[in-house]
Amino acid sequence: MSQAGSLYLGFDVGTQSTKALVIDAVRHTVVARGASPHTLLPGLPPGHLEQHPRQWLEAVLAAGRQALAEVDPARIAGIAVSGQQHGCVVLDAEHEVVRPAKLWCDTATAAEANELSERLGRAVPTGFTASKVAWLCRHEPANWARVRTVLLPHDYVNWWLTGELSMEFGDASGTGWFDPVTRTFDAAAMAAIDPSLASRLPPLRQSGALAGRLTAAAAQALGLRPGVPIGPGGGDNMMAAIGSGATAAGVVTASLGTSGTIFARTESPVQDPAGAIAPFCSSDGAWLPLLCVMNVTGVTEEVKLLTGLDHAALTAAAAAVPIGADGLLWLPFLLGERVPDLPTATGSLLGLRPGLLRPGHLYRAALEGTSLNLAQGLDRLRELGLLVDEVRLCGGASHNVLWRQILADLFGVPVRPLLESESAALGAAVQALWAVQRAAGERELTSDAVAQPFVALGAPVAPQPRWRPAHQALRVRYAEALARLHPTAR
Repeated sequence: MSQAGSLYLGFDVGTQSTKALVIDAVRHTVVARGASPHTLLPGLPPGHLEQHPRQWLEAVLAAGRQALAEVDPARIAGIAVSGQQHGCVVLDAEHEVVRPAKLWCDTATAAEANELSERLGRAVPTGFTASKVAWLCRHEPANWARVRTVLLPHDYVNWWLTGELSMEFGDASGTGWFDPVTRTFDAAAMAAIDPSLASRLPPLRQSGALAGRLTAAAAQALGLRPGVPIGPGGGDNMMAAIGSGATAAGVVTASLGTSGTIFARTESPVQDPAGAIAPFCSSDGAWLPLLCVMNVTGVTEEVKLLTGLDHAALTAAAAAVPIGADGLLWLPFLLGERVPDLPTATGSLLGLRPGLLRPGHLYRAALEGTSLNLAQGLDRLRELGLLVDEVRLCGGASHNVLWRQILADLFGVPVRPLLESESAALGAAVQALWAVQRAAGERELTSDAVAQPFVALGAPVAPQPRWRPAHQALRVRYAEALARLHPTAR
């Protein structure tokens, strides 16, 4: 590959911000970065969590221009987009946004999710897009009547970049109306949501197929040349899988951000009768069984806001507190929860005694509570046949040394941080490279062959045998508290 066109741009449009990252396909390095924040819409009732898609486009432009200022824009040879999964973007006949997007963490649609689950005879999590469309049909029929196209967040950004409407298998498999085994839209599920839904969905594209090419208007806004190929992109978890090297069987990744996920690539679908593990497709032609919890760094952020201390000071204080936080136990369901299925739950802080409402104890309890919930999910993945010898960590929490040790001890295997923590943006850039090379005729090229040179791992953190009894006792106490306070949890 020549130096002239060796740069690829990846965007990750998340809940809190959009990240942009440029990779050099010859040197296998990240050469530029950008970031721009966005916020939730204020003043909504509890459970309603929304953003206007316009914010995402503004953030893409700001983050993209910031990254592109560090390189020669003429060398950009491909772009792809990672997006927060499950958000519901609805457009009218002129492709204008009808109403703000309900996000993955919106739990106001719990009743619709329960009804769909009963009607379809399978779990439809509140977080999935299906419940959001059903909610819109029921509560805002006038808005639904205006809708001509239903998209996911990354699909909407792709449409702005290319002028073409499409979905890809990975992100689509988190809607609730997609069959991940056959990789097709599920006619029964769509009809159960609304009989007209099928007519309002864009076409599906094959894994690795380009989503289109950069329009003149988007090119001018970003400062790029028109016609740059746009990869299919995908959900943030699918892109994080590529960016963390979970492009080959046996690699398990935990992404630790506002929400938390654990996933691994498999060559055949993994179906969970209990519904705890999502049977997603990957965005590179395989499958990606995935655990998702809604509460990770949001819990530690609350302690930071309460105490006024930064995370470094809180981590140091928590490290001086023994395992189990002297009896303080946090069921960390501040946003409700997806696994276990508790969309309307609230957090519980148990074992309060004098002297425990201290920064170190609160922070330790937050680290342990979120990690215990992830560990229960990893147990379920193991029950479904996933072999776990090591877990790679990405996302904001992967930087915290104490948190890494707690996860290693509770997972019972070594954990290794990815040196590039923005794995979703990296995965998008790598997928763009893969899609462009496939479009150029390299049809047999695997995503794994393209991804591995970009994946760099930090030193492993091993579980400590001497702490195993204390952590086992903590796991038992957490399970008992969960069963006592939430007996219907699954």
